[in-house]
Amino acid sequence: MHQSPSYWRPVNPGAFVHARAGETRIGESINAPQQWSALLDGIADDSIVLIGVPESIGPRANLGRGGAEAGFAAFLQQFLNMQDAGRLPVQRLLLGGEVDCRDLMEQSAHLDASNADDLSQLRALCEQLDGRVREILTPLFARGVRVILIGGGHNNALPLIQALAAAQNSAVGAVNLDPHSDFRPLEGRHSGNGFSYAHKAGLLQHYQVVSLHEAKNSRSTLDQLADAGASYVPMHQLAESRMDKVMAEVARQACDWQIPFGIELDVDAITGAPASAFNYTGVSFAQAQVFVRRLAAYPKARYLHLAEAAPACHPAGLEAGNKACGQLLSELVFTYLLATNQ
Repeated sequence: MHQSPSYWRPVNPGAFVHARAGETRIGESINAPQQWSALLDGIADDSIVLIGVPESIGPRANLGRGGAEAGFAAFLQQFLNMQDAGRLPVQRLLLGGEVDCRDLMEQSAHLDASNADDLSQLRALCEQLDGRVREILTPLFARGVRVILIGGGHNNALPLIQALAAAQNSAVGAVNLDPHSDFRPLEGRHSGNGFSYAHKAGLLQHYQVVSLHEAKNSRSTLDQLADAGASYVPMHQLAESRMDKVMAEVARQACDWQIPFGIELDVDAITGAPASAFNYTGVSFAQAQVFVRRLAAYPKARYLHLAEAAPACHPAGLEAGNKACGQLLSELVFTYLLATNQ
């Protein structure tokens, strides 16, 4: 009998699916265990487990906007209602539930990040969240599965790295599509310093950022990144080079690391995507697909992290944001599945 982690919640696909006669929705065929023991027992050699984190504590603790708590639900509403026509490898997926953040979100609701005491509380809540995410992910990585983590802020990169490193008993790597390096000072946990905390703990051996915007990172952050031996591809270089050419080299370097690594994608890297930090000058969605596809093909790529999708941040409002986030996240998951199925 496998004891369920304290803050794990199953997801019922039936709550999202709109059935139609003569069609099979992904939500009608996907394996969505309602018990933790059934989830672990259902893992096969090629399984990929989907986990959601409905929180926006990390972005707010980074003096940013909320909204990322709704990203996972927007994904489920779109993805689970798409067709299972037998042409895409969705049978490898296990809908592995979500991290229960409800109490932390309630505690954070009244906190004002512009107030120093409230900001400290937000960062303490983010650290609590780290523990919950790590507790759920560690046994999954220990089973050898790949993980797709959706929703919440980029703060969840730290527990992802912690869990993968613990399961592997070694330091790991990460490649991040992001205008920000998220290598900010160790000033208390938030969405902007997951990778710097991981490096400080000796868990992140290699780190590379793609489409980093040098004017959106402080001097101290870029200096810390350089001191850590990390590298980046500037956003302005991508305007002059084809993304597939750049990613061929990035993927080759990641392969040369010879260690497990994660694929990190901050949705605010994509032009016009509803995210905690809205971006009018990012990469295209097609470029984001190339980023995921090139890296996912490598067996040592152990997870895909889709962070910061925030439906409420869409200029046209929440309904438009839910549709946009749902489609973006679903298509990136399909891209990942196809690449890992080769």
